[in-house]
Amino acid sequence: MRAPVLAASRALVAGCVLAATTGTTATVAHAEPLPAGSIGLQAGILAGTGADAARLGYGYQVGAQAGWAPISTEERVGWLARWSFMYGSLYSAGAARVEDNLRALQMDLMLGIRIRPGTSPSRYLTLQAGGELLRMDQVIPPDNHRAFAGGVAAIGIDQYKYSSLFSIDVRVSQIGTGPAIIALVLGIGKTGG
Repeated sequence: MRAPVLAASRALVAGCVLAATTGTTATVAHAEPLPAGSIGLQAGILAGTGADAARLGYGYQVGAQAGWAPISTEERVGWLARWSFMYGSLYSAGAARVEDNLRALQMDLMLGIRIRPGTSPSRYLTLQAGGELLRMDQVIPPDNHRAFAGGVAAIGIDQYKYSSLFSIDVRVSQIGTGPAIIALVLGIGKTGG
């Protein structure tokens, strides 16, 4: 009695496997490239930090950005290049002598890496470093200069959504040379896809 039940169950399993595989073809998942380029707007808040906190005060900035970050959906690590410029106003600045606030123009060029921390192929952690040119409308003590060139570093998150690239960065600029600034910058860029 056990032999016919065992034979019937084997035939049933074999039939189910055959029915499940008939008419199907094996598909191989291929990596798709994410849009490499983006161009868009950015805005943020900034403040002087360290010894420059009282000299620069705090304020806002707005501007534009362009980036290039070629990567495919199966890669976990890639590189990026990002250029941006921002106009800003700083309030409660001790260095403001002519007007109540300081005005600034910042231009950054950064290179970095992008790391996908989880399974989502549309979210990346970014680590960037590069150079920055900073121009203020008034002289900044103790060196009494208006124009500065220095280092800039940022850590942030990039998120692809709705054919756009959304980003949030924390940036530290004028590392070791000019007035030290820390900023929180939000960006949105149109991508090619």
